[in-house]
Amino acid sequence: MNRIGFIASSILVLLVLLSSTLFVVDQRQFGVVYALGQIKQVITEPGLNFKLPPPFQNVSYIDKRLLTLSSLDTEPMLTAEKQRVVIDWYVRWRISDPQAYIRNVGLDENAGAMQLNRVVRNAFQENINKRTVRDLISVRREALMADVQREVLGVVKGAKPWGVDVVDVRITRVDYVEAITESVYRRMEAERKRVANELRSTGTAEGEKIRADADRQREVIVANAYRDAQKIKGEGDAQAAAAYSEAFGRDPQFAQFYRSLDAYKQSFNKKSDVLVLDPSSDFFRAMQSSGSAGNAPRR
Repeated sequence: MNRIGFIASSILVLLVLLSSTLFVVDQRQFGVVYALGQIKQVITEPGLNFKLPPPFQNVSYIDKRLLTLSSLDTEPMLTAEKQRVVIDWYVRWRISDPQAYIRNVGLDENAGAMQLNRVVRNAFQENINKRTVRDLISVRREALMADVQREVLGVVKGAKPWGVDVVDVRITRVDYVEAITESVYRRMEAERKRVANELRSTGTAEGEKIRADADRQREVIVANAYRDAQKIKGEGDAQAAAAYSEAFGRDPQFAQFYRSLDAYKQSFNKKSDVLVLDPSSDFFRAMQSSGSAGNAPRR
């Protein structure tokens, strides 16, 4: 049993030792083999590779893909006319020489991104100082980005090459600082309010004019209608009076009786009406005559 355990332990140790000597390099990475802190080998092709077990040799990986670096701050820059603007930009870059990159920049991509950000910002500041705001928002922006890329390449490929390639530099936004932008917005808002108030006052004046004209037309229409109504009423009253006069002229006693009945009708309009009159007055003459006629003997 002890012999079997010893053999199993030995095989396990050998497997662990063997696994520490094998490593795989992905197609998206560089494999850098270190021997006692010094770069021993850089593997650029993907596949299975061998090395000595730690601590004699170690391996680290660096991304070989195309990387994107975006602007990390929003500090304003001065243009040629001393206008403070804020720009957003991005850079497309990749590590081309891992040995030079590790010696002069750092052990990972973040170190290169930090240093590249400083270089790109300085290049933008220098070139924006020579250009106006109009140049930044016109077709001349392409020339600005080309100049910045040229300056950045001059730095990263200078006396101490970084081992990187800068593929593209682009500006995504150019804007005034917040204080200037706020002032512009306030002026635009004030102008729009002025125009709105002017339109409202014009509309109010037009509305008053329309209402006054409508009121005048209404008064004219009502006055004309009243005039025509009174005219028609007067003509009707005249015709009625003529008809009454002609009818009453034929029988004066009937006319007298009809007028008395009309007077009674007007006097006794409500059940609650009370009249205090002398029975011998002329007001009841029609009734008395009617009563006398009713008591007269028939023939």
